[in-house]
Amino acid sequence: MAFSAAALKDISPFVRFVKITKSAELSGEWLDYDHVFTFIEQGKADFILNGVRYQLGEGDAIVMPPLMTHFIRSTSSEPLIQYIFHFDLYHDDTRSRWQSIGIVTGEQQVIPEREQLLQSLHPVSAISGPDRMELKRLFLIMRKRFIEGGATSELELKAIALQLLVLFLRNQSGHERQEGTQAKAWAPIQQCIDYIQQHYADPELDNDRISEQSGLSAGYLSNLFKEQTGVTLHKYLTYVRIEHAKKRIMAGKETLTAISAGSGFSSIHHFSRIFKREAGLTPSQFKAEASGPIRSLISG
Repeated sequence: MAFSAAALKDISPFVRFVKITKSAELSGEWLDYDHVFTFIEQGKADFILNGVRYQLGEGDAIVMPPLMTHFIRSTSSEPLIQYIFHFDLYHDDTRSRWQSIGIVTGEQQVIPEREQLLQSLHPVSAISGPDRMELKRLFLIMRKRFIEGGATSELELKAIALQLLVLFLRNQSGHERQEGTQAKAWAPIQQCIDYIQQHYADPELDNDRISEQSGLSAGYLSNLFKEQTGVTLHKYLTYVRIEHAKKRIMAGKETLTAISAGSGFSSIHHFSRIFKREAGLTPSQFKAEASGPIRSLISG
């Protein structure tokens, strides 16, 4: 079914999460149960959305509907800075209580029909100069309201989300004539990433086991993965483990030893070394920062 802007006249967005991310290589979830609005404030990146590659940069905006698989890699020398908010098109009491970002349970993978209105929408808009300034202004207000909370915050977040969606739709024409390109042999790559996301906690997970899921040899798959994503299989597995460890640290419910074991690391010492290398902070330092006033709204 073709997208119709008229179908959105009754939407009432519920904003679940607002953040600014800064990354030098990989960035973003593999699969989300809600909509994700992303604006590139700085840098360039490859966005592979459902196996289609878009080469995007400063001023581009992306709206990913629920369950759109995505792989994001920075391709410029400067850090990739993204303005991101997660939202539902309509408020739902059960879904509004979900605090996690990304697929966590089977229940969250059931997407209500009314949340599927954007499935056929072209996912990318090149935001024009004047609208770009307005988008940045609105987003920074949204982030401030999200941090501060308050009795009227949900209503204010809803109003700003609608304005940002209008800016996105108003700038659709430029990219509708610049379709993305199909990534080579993406099906086995997606199978492997799915498998990594499901089994990252197993410290015995390696390239041989991952490659078995695709029916390809470990050597061929490793070369194909690096060619299409720009990173090695091992690097991606490490990234997934560290990102899951970050989420558990920010949740504040487990010891670092438990988080290390639950994230696929063979020992707390190995975990601490790899975490410091990838995140630039020790797990303890990251935990101290994550408990601060803006808690995980800016990550890098």
